[in-house]
Amino acid sequence: MFEFTDDCLTGIETIDDEHRNLFALLSRAQNLLDIDYQQDHYQELKGILEELDRYAEEHFSHEEEYMMKIRDPELIRQRTQHEFFKEKIREYEFVNIDDEGEQQRVLQELVRFLAKWLYRHILGSDIMIGKLPPLEEWMVRENPCEFTDEYLTGIELVDAEHKELFRIVEKADRLVKSYNDLSGYDNIVQILNELKDYTKEHFADEEEYMESIQYQGLEAQKRAHEAFIDKLEGINLDEIDDNPKEYLQELLEFLLGWLVNHILQSDKKIPTT
Repeated sequence: MFEFTDDCLTGIETIDDEHRNLFALLSRAQNLLDIDYQQDHYQELKGILEELDRYAEEHFSHEEEYMMKIRDPELIRQRTQHEFFKEKIREYEFVNIDDEGEQQRVLQELVRFLAKWLYRHILGSDIMIGKLPPLEEWMVRENPCEFTDEYLTGIELVDAEHKELFRIVEKADRLVKSYNDLSGYDNIVQILNELKDYTKEHFADEEEYMESIQYQGLEAQKRAHEAFIDKLEGINLDEIDDNPKEYLQELLEFLLGWLVNHILQSDKKIPTT
């Protein structure tokens, strides 16, 4: 059974309620999958697919309207992810689910897709809605990449690695402010690769520590970490090449915003002993 847990909360009541309903649809699909596959589930499966199509359209519309209202800088990325989801669900319109074996295949594929997409989209993108300042405010901060005492968790290794992550992001920030066409692209790629590698190393260390103290929030942390790694892995180098300075500005805003929010809302809850 898939549950909508506290780590998935955005703090926006309407969006959280609609996410709960999407998780409920996922659980319905899982329940069907758990039943003897010899049974005919045509009507139930068709109902889930139609409801997913209709409900996703409604939910994404509400989410995007809210983001537009607050001028959230992640709106464009969110729209792209929403379109991908809707197109995936609509693909099932062309699948013949009269056959019971095909019903089983579709259910298995649907549950895998929904579980992966929902967790990673919510934890990698939606929890940041309303938490990122508009781009113009970001650019006038004296040093948005400074690691201050408010980010300290009291866990020596974790704090040291967080400082290093801030340092890498600050390198990228300096680069975008002094970007030039001759060497800028190669430097961007190098820094992004450095950030990917170090982030993976940090998350592994952090999860090892949480496991050593049998921290109950470990699984939620793992899901959040996976969502962030997915975000890094999904960086489009072609977009960097086409419009490097603008792309990196938006990317930096997300990366730093996610890091700050994750440290303050999740990492600081990890016990020190």
